[in-house]
Amino acid sequence: MDSVDLNVLRSVLEWRRAGQRVVLFSVVQTWGTAPRAPGAMLALREDGVVIGSVSGGCVEDDLIARLHDGRIPADGPPVQLITYGVTQEEAARFGLPCGGTLRLTEERIGDPAWVGELLARCENHEIVARELNIETGEVVLSPAGKSDSLSFDGTTLRAIYGPRWRLLLIGAGQLSRYVAEMARLLDFEVLICDPRSEFVYGWEAQQGRFVPGMPDDAVLSIQTDERTAIVALTHDPRLDDMALLTALDSKAFYVGALGSRINSQKRRDNLTELGLSEQAIERLHGPIGLHIGSHTPAEIALSLLAEIVAIKNGVELKQKKAVENV
Repeated sequence: MDSVDLNVLRSVLEWRRAGQRVVLFSVVQTWGTAPRAPGAMLALREDGVVIGSVSGGCVEDDLIARLHDGRIPADGPPVQLITYGVTQEEAARFGLPCGGTLRLTEERIGDPAWVGELLARCENHEIVARELNIETGEVVLSPAGKSDSLSFDGTTLRAIYGPRWRLLLIGAGQLSRYVAEMARLLDFEVLICDPRSEFVYGWEAQQGRFVPGMPDDAVLSIQTDERTAIVALTHDPRLDDMALLTALDSKAFYVGALGSRINSQKRRDNLTELGLSEQAIERLHGPIGLHIGSHTPAEIALSLLAEIVAIKNGVELKQKKAVENV
């Protein structure tokens, strides 16, 4: 779940608690090429204020117009389906490329208790399924797994929500600053651990949250899960290896460490001597990143994040770095 979806739900909760009427639109089906994938959401307040997105812009304009011209009455059904792009003319009008078609649920939010519960469970790093009955508007929340995906059978919409993807950086040096900035643009929650006080100066709060303690304690304290990536960037084995010993036995979907091929092999040998299993060591990415000929800190950061995003998205790594990095 990205920050856009979280902000949509936070706004829904805030607006309803303030007594304002709110309609939540969710993409449930697409045909052809559509601007947003199923699951995308937009919340519309009674005064026309919106947050979120379900298309490239034209559909949003029409949803606001529906509110103002009475097509969304206050006493209407709890949920109804809306379809855009049925004809090529309509697809062109609403900016749907390649004759795409978009189907949305138009859901009037009554009691927002389920919104608060869903947000709280996501903050607790749980994956949650929300089942919406199209006929009654009833919402049921239940646990879900990382392999679950959105489904819609015409009667029930089952959407999956979960915590944001996280990136824990061990080390607050120059490279980490580039990685943190790019990771934020990719909607990762950025965490930093560096017990060396000399490297903390100059970090802005919006670049990431510092996790206190030594690296191994930091890995444990954040309750590492399948939506967490951990990268050791200090180039100091006394710190990097502390983190790796814990991270490689965790549920993190990506664990990497900065270093050349020679240094990466030395690190693997050292981790073996420290008692880490061969299976755990095989999970280590080092050298980090995809092969893009990177040399500067910014290029190395780009290479690293390309690899992390590829793994997050289930893409096979075909350009794994073939040369030494720093």
